[in-house]
Amino acid sequence: MTLLRTRIKFCGFVRPADVDCAVALGVDAIGFVFYPRSPRALTPDQALALRRRLPSYVAAVGLFVNEAPESVRDTCARVGLDVVQFHGDETPAQCRASLPVGLPYWRAVRMRAAGDLLESAVVFEDAEAFLLDAFSEGYGGSGAGFDWSWIPAARTAPLILSGGLDQHSVAQAIRQVSPTMVDVSSGIQGTDPRCKDADRMARFVAAVLAEDAQRSLATAGSSP
Repeated sequence: MTLLRTRIKFCGFVRPADVDCAVALGVDAIGFVFYPRSPRALTPDQALALRRRLPSYVAAVGLFVNEAPESVRDTCARVGLDVVQFHGDETPAQCRASLPVGLPYWRAVRMRAAGDLLESAVVFEDAEAFLLDAFSEGYGGSGAGFDWSWIPAARTAPLILSGGLDQHSVAQAIRQVSPTMVDVSSGIQGTDPRCKDADRMARFVAAVLAEDAQRSLATAGSSP
C-alpha cells in the first residue's frame, strides 16, 4: 500500500508575516476565521489582504459559524475563498445555499461521542471532507482534544483532524488516525491568539514530515 503524505492546514491567521512563514514552510491550506466572536476573527477586507499573499498552490479556507447564506456568498466572492468550512449548526440545505456555484465545503463535526462522524456523513453527504474537532460551546478554537477511538476506520470522505494538536501530539495523531489532513490553530500560537509562533509552526510541520517518513519506511520494509 502506498501512503499519501499528510496534508497540513494552519488556521486563524491575522498577521501577514505569519502567513508568509506558513507558506514558506509548505503548508497546504490557510484558514481565515469569519466568526465575530472568535479572538482570531477577520473582516473580509482584512482576509483579502492576506489571501493575496497566498500562492495558487495554497488553499484559502473560510471558517463560518451560523452565518447568513448571503453573507457567506458575499465573503467568498470578496476574498476569493477556495473552500468553505461550516463550523456551526448549519443544516445541509443552509450549507448548499451559502456556496457559490462549484465551491466545495468541509463540514466540521464537534465530537462528543462515538457515532458523531457516521451520523454527519449520512446527513452531509455532499461535503467534500469532514473536519473533526472537540465539542466546545465556543464552536472550536479551544485547543482541546477528544477521544480518537471514536473515529471509525471505515470512511466515506476525507478526514481532517483538529482539536488539541501541537508539535508534540501530531505524530501520534497521524499514527493512530491516519487523517487526510491535520488542522491546527491554538497549537501554533503564542500568548496572543492573534499571533502565531514561527518556531511552533516549523516544529509542527517537521513533526508531520518525520512521521510520514517513518510510516513510509515501515511500509516499504513490510513489502515482499
